[in-house]
This record gives sequence, structure tokens and C-alpha cells, in this order.
Amino acid sequence: MEALKIIRSKTVVLPLADMDTDQIIPAKFLTTTTKEGLGKHLFSSWRYNKDGSIVENFIINQINPDEQKILIAGHNFGCGSSREHAPWALLDFGLKAVISTEIADIFFNNALKNGFVPIVVDAKVHNYLVTNPNIEITIDLSSKTLSMSEIGTIDFSIEPFARYCLLNGVDQLGYLLDQMSFINDYESSHGL
Repeated sequence: MEALKIIRSKTVVLPLADMDTDQIIPAKFLTTTTKEGLGKHLFSSWRYNKDGSIVENFIINQINPDEQKILIAGHNFGCGSSREHAPWALLDFGLKAVISTEIADIFFNNALKNGFVPIVVDAKVHNYLVTNPNIEITIDLSSKTLSMSEIGTIDFSIEPFARYCLLNGVDQLGYLLDQMSFINDYESSHGL
């Protein structure tokens, strides 16, 4: 997992409320245990026609993920099943963060564990982001702030351990492995 300190990007707006994980990555694509290649199936039911051709006017088909890495989503993003494939697909497509007024708990935790940044903002900020697509935002994980020239700087909340892992590019297992010498010393000093 890459260390994330700052994400500076333009936004892409997909403000549908109650977008569930099956809409993010349909169940028929969950047969893989690898993260690679899932991005092409992101929002597949909306991105492709039944014959496999691209739906030209769907916003995700119109963006450049090298320039637009921050998704502005509707209320209750990521609800539904607990599939870890949802943040995998978002990351593989090139997105790095999602901003919404509410993000489902299980998705929120899966996202953080996989290096995808979920951020909750109030309705006023969210409305501004939805009605002003393609603006540039800076997400600073060190200071826990969102910055945009039009509004200024806004604080956001993130669980401290998840923030540590994101800033240092480690997942939970990586963190534990980094602590192995301390674990061994403790076990030795306690006769374990």
C-alpha cells in the first residue's frame, strides 16, 4: 500500500443517494481474489450497455482518472454488503477518495484498510461540491483538512490508527509485522 499524505485532484460528481456496493462493483465480478483489473468493472451496470458498448454520457466514462481522483458521492455511499471489492474497484480505476454526507460503516472501514480515503462533510459543503463539479481539492491527511480555493480549509475526522496506516503506507498486518521486535521482547520478558 502506498503512503498517502496529500491527495490533490479535481473532483468527479456522482451524487446518487444510497449507492450500494453492488452498484459500485456488481456481484458477478467478485470471483477474483486479486485487486487488479476490477476498475474496468466499476459502476459497470451504468457504464456499459447490455451489448458491452460504453454509455457515453455516464460521468465516469467522461473523466480522466489521472486528473479526477476524488469522487463526490450522494448520501449513504457504500451501503449494502460488506464486499472489500468495492474499494478495490475504486482504487484500481484510479480514484483515491470519496466525499459524502454519510458513508456506510462497513464500506468506510474497508476503504481505510485498503488505502482509499472516505471523508464525511456537512450538507452545506457537500451541496457546494455537488453543484460545482471538477473543482480542485487538496486532502491533507497530516492536518486532517480539505482545502479548496472557493471555500477555504475544512477539518475532517479520521480514526487515528487508520490515519497512521495511511500516512505510513501500511495495513493492519504490516503494522503488526513492524512491531515484531517489540512483541518478541514482551513475550521473552514474560516467559511466553
